[in-house]
Amino acid sequence: METLTQHAITRMQQRGIKPCTVEILFRFGAKEHDHRGGAILYFDKRARQRLREQYSVEKIRNIERQLDTYAVIAESGAIVTVGHRTKRINRQ
Repeated sequence: METLTQHAITRMQQRGIKPCTVEILFRFGAKEHDHRGGAILYFDKRARQRLREQYSVEKIRNIERQLDTYAVIAESGAIVTVGHRTKRINRQ
């Protein structure tokens, strides 16, 4: 997994995002540029399908509530922040 900034660690704790969810996000998540030099990782429909193919039903049930998680990654590769999506990701 990429390095986490102190801000990202704090946000994970505040928002109840598990480290294993961030690892799964890096493995299966879709990546979009944020047009500010970084990138956003999130679970899109294809990522969720790949997850279903790889993991058991029990494992998916455990993280199902966290599939709206996103991570913002700086150019250096460090995770700047994480959160829960409430809006669509703009893809341009």
